[in-house]
Amino acid sequence: MHTIPEYIDTLPNICGAEAEVRQAMQQKGPFYLASGRIDFGRIRSCFANALHMHQPLIPEGGESIATSPIISHLKYMMDNKHIHGNQDADVFHWCYKRMGEFIPELVHEGKNPRIMLDYSGCLLYGLLDMGLYDVMDQLKMITLNPDYARCIEWVATAWGHPVAPSTPVQDFRLHVTAWQQYFGALFGFDALAKVRGFSPPEMALPNHPDVAYEFIKTLTDSGFNWVMVQEHTVEKVSDGSGISQPFVPHKLVARNSEGKTAEIIAIIKTQGSDTKLVAHMQPYHEAKGVPQQELAGKKVPALVAQIADGENGGVMMNEFPDHFKQTMREASYAETVPANVSEYLEYLESIGIARDAFTAIQPIHQHRIWEQFKPGSGKEKLQATIKNLEAADHRFHMEGGSWTNNLSWVKGYDHVLAPMEEASALFSEKVLAKGIPASDPRFRNALFHLLCSQTSCYRYWGQGRWTDYGRELCRRTMDIINYDL
Repeated sequence: MHTIPEYIDTLPNICGAEAEVRQAMQQKGPFYLASGRIDFGRIRSCFANALHMHQPLIPEGGESIATSPIISHLKYMMDNKHIHGNQDADVFHWCYKRMGEFIPELVHEGKNPRIMLDYSGCLLYGLLDMGLYDVMDQLKMITLNPDYARCIEWVATAWGHPVAPSTPVQDFRLHVTAWQQYFGALFGFDALAKVRGFSPPEMALPNHPDVAYEFIKTLTDSGFNWVMVQEHTVEKVSDGSGISQPFVPHKLVARNSEGKTAEIIAIIKTQGSDTKLVAHMQPYHEAKGVPQQELAGKKVPALVAQIADGENGGVMMNEFPDHFKQTMREASYAETVPANVSEYLEYLESIGIARDAFTAIQPIHQHRIWEQFKPGSGKEKLQATIKNLEAADHRFHMEGGSWTNNLSWVKGYDHVLAPMEEASALFSEKVLAKGIPASDPRFRNALFHLLCSQTSCYRYWGQGRWTDYGRELCRRTMDIINYDL
């Protein structure tokens, strides 16, 4: 499969090769099972750890944010180490590449390590734009060298790290495709073909039926087989209760107001979003105490899955390396082994267990909707049902679920969401609706700025310079659309 350049002019290659992306994702697996060296029929349990890496792109480095170039926040940290909080820039740099050291070391010892990697598109672009080729070379080596590639599973995400519940659905789809294309540009489309899982930024899962449907439809249309979800953001379709068997895959189902249905395999992420859990390899220690699970009338290994930031916090920065190596040395070929999600799913399929056998779940609070609303009754009836439920119970909401159940990605963010929605509407009206091809440089420029403007960082902090960054990127996006298109 042919390669495409990492840059076009000065911009990341994030659009225009949609046909190549589709061709790659149409390849059929299994991609991992034959080379993985795991005897799933022998083991009791397994554990899957994922490292999430992200740095936003910010308008910084000039006299004012209105005229500053767009740079990686990592570059800003490196250029301003004297400012509190930026002193860890060099450690972050190492965190982004250190799997390229750990995996070969363990493989050469005869071990069978595993790790899943989730890097936002804007981080990958920022690393390349900074000229950090040492990072990219290490990542390419473990991704493309078959001796190490069997130990690595890349997990896709949305390019600009937006939160799905409050990002316009057509834009979220653009983020997903942009991530796929940029990954293909960096690592090749054969490597992209193996990327079958998806990690939602901030673990944010939409629970509004129409948005949830579009979210899952985007993932399945894009060729993904599974998505990782936070345990408390989902409920059983049957009765609205919580997850009772978190150590096996589930089937995430979404129904919209028009009666359409979409579904995808869901891997349950337990616990909260504490980097200490992954840094100290908690999933391994938990998995050692979990027996085989009953699934479709068969006994299968339990899967304990977890994800956390791979660079934030002193425990992750400093203590993770020794814990990771020690665990991989101890667990390789034991009764509880490290395994990545896709190879686990490939094993289940090889013994005749597929998605239809998994318990159906849906985003939180939807059971209460379906008690009062019949799918297919239309958007107006759905909205009326939601308003009635919100009025009756202040705990009921359609703002989605995330890694924490006390953080809304909507309330208090009007000053950021309003310009984001305005920029999105303008892009839809003057770019998408007019059919401007994705290969057009004007499309790419507008898209790049739109995707940058929607990163979760601009609303996470709620106020101050970060929200100013977001508003400024929205302004630039609208100026590009209004004056260049």
